[in-house]
Amino acid sequence: MEYPKKLPLLLLILSSLTPLATADARAHTIETLCTTTLEYNTTAYVPNFIGAMDQIAEQMKSNGSGLAILGVSPDRNYGLAQCYGDLNLFDCVLCYAEARTVLPKCFPFTGGRIYLDGCFMRSENYSFFNEFVGPNDKAVCGNASTAQDGARFGTLVKQAVSSAVTTAPLSGGYARASATLQGESAYVLANCWRTINRSDCAACLSNASEAALGCLPGMEGRALYTGCFLRYSNTDFLNAVPGGRHSKGKIIAVVVTIVSAVVVVGVGLAVGIAIRKHRIIQKKRKGSNDTVKLASTLYNSSLNFKYSTLERATGSFDLANKLGQGGFGSVYKGVLADGREIAVKRLFFNNKHRALDFYNEVNIISSVEHKNLVRLLGCSCSGPESLLVYEFLQNKSLDCFIFDKERGKLLTWEKRFEIITGTAEGLAYLHENSSTKIIHRDIKASNILLDLRLRPKIADFGLARSFQEDQSHISTAIAGTLGYMAPEYLAHGQLTEKADVYSFGVLLMEIVSGKQNNKSQVAVYTDSLPNEAWKHFHSETIEELIDPNILLHSNQYRDAIVADISRAVHVALLCTQENPLLRPPMSKTLHMLLKKDEQLPMPTKPPFTDEKTMELNDMCGDQCEHHNATSSSAATISETAVYGR
Repeated sequence: MEYPKKLPLLLLILSSLTPLATADARAHTIETLCTTTLEYNTTAYVPNFIGAMDQIAEQMKSNGSGLAILGVSPDRNYGLAQCYGDLNLFDCVLCYAEARTVLPKCFPFTGGRIYLDGCFMRSENYSFFNEFVGPNDKAVCGNASTAQDGARFGTLVKQAVSSAVTTAPLSGGYARASATLQGESAYVLANCWRTINRSDCAACLSNASEAALGCLPGMEGRALYTGCFLRYSNTDFLNAVPGGRHSKGKIIAVVVTIVSAVVVVGVGLAVGIAIRKHRIIQKKRKGSNDTVKLASTLYNSSLNFKYSTLERATGSFDLANKLGQGGFGSVYKGVLADGREIAVKRLFFNNKHRALDFYNEVNIISSVEHKNLVRLLGCSCSGPESLLVYEFLQNKSLDCFIFDKERGKLLTWEKRFEIITGTAEGLAYLHENSSTKIIHRDIKASNILLDLRLRPKIADFGLARSFQEDQSHISTAIAGTLGYMAPEYLAHGQLTEKADVYSFGVLLMEIVSGKQNNKSQVAVYTDSLPNEAWKHFHSETIEELIDPNILLHSNQYRDAIVADISRAVHVALLCTQENPLLRPPMSKTLHMLLKKDEQLPMPTKPPFTDEKTMELNDMCGDQCEHHNATSSSAATISETAVYGR
C-alpha cells in the first residue's frame, strides 16, 4: 500500500501514542481459555455476544465492572467483565477494550475467559456467575529468576499474600499488600469477582494463594481462578488508588513494612527516586519526538482539525449530539464555527492496536472520491482520542429504515432500487476504477449512510484493504460482520473483491425483504436469508419474501414491481453463490440490475444450505485451527451499531 504524501509520518506517530492516563491499564493478556462446546446457531449467538459486550462496556465506564444476559437458550449469552481494584476508570475501559478484542478468538465455541494483568472477562451460554472453582484453575509463573536471598523473598511474599487474602473477602473482594525487608520487596494484589459471596471469595483466594506460592522462589506468580485472581511480584505493579473509582471504606491497601534500620529507608527512597527519574526519561525519549512530529505534520495538513475545535463543535461530545455507537467508537453530530454540519467519529482507544485502523481509514478514504462514498473532511489525533471528521448525512444509515416497520414505509421500491444501484456504483468504483483495488470488507446496511434525499453513501473504511492488480487475493486475518462474510473468506482468510460482492448480495436481499440476515429473533433454528430467497426463487413465490412496506401503496403497479424485485433477488442470488468465481464483478452486477431486458444466468445454490451442520463443518473442520489462529490477531469479528465503527 502506498501512503499519501500528505501524511507520511502518520502511521509511525500514531503507533507510538499512548492513552492519556495517570496510571497503568495493565492490558497485557496473561491467558485466554476457550470452551470446547460449539455454538448452536451463529445468526443468534454472535449478535447476543456483541450485544452483551456493548451492555458491559457502558457499565465499565462508571462501575469498573459489568454484567449482561442477552438472548434465549441455547444461544443466550452471559457476560462478566471486571477490572482489578487499583485501576482507575479510564485505564479500566482501556483494559476492557483489549479483552473485548481478544476474546472473540474463542468463536465458534460457546464461550471463554481471558485474564489480563488489569482485568478479567468471561462469556458463556449458561449462568456461571456464582462459580468460584473449576477444572481450568491454575497458576502461571512469570519471572523465573530468583531473588538474591530466595528464603527472605519467599517470607515477604507469604506475609503479603496472607494479608491480602485475609483482607479481600472483608473489603468488597479486593485487597493489596506489600512487604519490605532490607531493600527487598514483595507486592500482592488479590481480587474476587463481584458475583460471588464472601465465603466463596475466601475459599477461592485460599486455593489461589496456595497455587501462586508454588511459583516461589521465582519473583513473579499469578493464580488464574474461576472466581478470583491473585498476583505477587518483586516489582511494584500496583496503581495508586486514592480518589479513584472505589468509594471510601473500599480502598484497602495493606502495607506490611519490616525495616531493619533507618539507613535502609534512606537508601530505598533514593533508589526509588532514581528509578522514577529513569522511567520518566525513558518515556520522554520514546514518545516526545513522535508527538512533536505528529503536531507538525498535521498542523500544515488540509486534513488537520484541532481536537479543541471538534470538542466545541460537538458540545464536548454531549450525549444529545450522539448519533450512534459501534464496535470501536461513537459518532456525534457537530457544527463548526462557520456553520457547517459535520459527523465526528470518536475512536475510544488511541493506542497502537487502533492506530493501524485509524491510519487505514484516513489513508483509503482520503485517496478516493465518488458520489456514493462518504466524504472525509479531516481528522485529529492530538487529543485523548483519535477523531475522524465526515460530511454530515441527515438520514443516518439504511438499517434505520429497512428494519423499522414505520420508517420503512418511506422507502418505496423506486427509492430502494436507487439505493441498491447507488451502492453497486460505489463498490464498482472501489473495485475497478480507483488507482488501486479497494475491498471494503464490511458492506452492510449500517454502513450505508443516506443523505437528505435518501441517496446512499458507503461509509466505514476501517477494515478496508487495497492491493495491486497483479495480486489474485490477500491472505488476511478475518474481520467483518457474520452473516455478510463470504464463505471462502470466513473459512480460509483469502480476500478478493468477490467478498464484497457476496456482502452486497446479502444487503440486496435485506433491502427487498426488510429482514436482517445476521439477526435471529426466535430461539428455534431459522434459515439464513440467502437460503430463504433461494427457496422462494425456485418455488416462484418471491412475493412472499418482499417487505410488505414496498407493496403498501403500489396496487396499480404491483405486478411490475414484483417482476422488478424478482429480478433483483435473482441478481442477489448470483452474488451469493458459494463459488466466488461464479459471482459477477460489481460492474456486471450493476449492468444486470439496470438492463432489465437481458436474460440472467441461473444461480447455483448459496452456501450453508443446511446451516445447522454446514456452518459448523466449514468453521470447525480442517479449518478450525487456522480460523482460531487468525482470529486471535485480527480485528474482531463483530457486529456494529447503526452507524458502524
